[in-house]
Amino acid sequence: MSKINLANWIDCTEVEGPGKRFALWTQGCERHCPDCCNPQFFDFIPKTIINSTEVCKLIEKSLNENKIEGITFLGGEPVLQAKGLSEIAKFCKENNLSVMLFTGYTLENLLAENLPFVNELLQWTDLLVDGHFDPNNKETTRNWVGSTNQHFHFLTDRYTSGIEYDELFSHGFELRIHSDGTFQSNGFPLNSL
Repeated sequence: MSKINLANWIDCTEVEGPGKRFALWTQGCERHCPDCCNPQFFDFIPKTIINSTEVCKLIEKSLNENKIEGITFLGGEPVLQAKGLSEIAKFCKENNLSVMLFTGYTLENLLAENLPFVNELLQWTDLLVDGHFDPNNKETTRNWVGSTNQHFHFLTDRYTSGIEYDELFSHGFELRIHSDGTFQSNGFPLNSL
């Protein structure tokens, strides 16, 4: 199993894709989109270095405790850590969990650039959302995406086109306040506040 550099994770969220999901953010992104909601994940610095096997154990625990539907990979730029994420995605599919992947690359770029282990990751992905965030074209209609240039690719029949408009999953924002006084937020506050 491979090591992964994680920026953050949440064991159960309802705003990072369809249903209850384990959300995992990778550290490091070369794109630096203006007004990105996660600029703290740009730098290629060690954050939480963890073995993919350990992540799978966390996912299994969330499946048992929270009855999650799947996992969502976000960033940073997840495809830059495709080897470890493909191992996690394979584990998820073997446990009947869906896999959703956000990337700043387009699907065409991913296929053309032949980045290491990206084909393996895509093989286990149900729903791919591609394209960089464009602050000049903010999305107000579709779920989970920030700008209108981003595309949904349904790579399996797990989900069907139209789910990105389903009001059941409308834009959301979550705020968690921990017992030590710190807080954690996720989701898309631009359209939900």
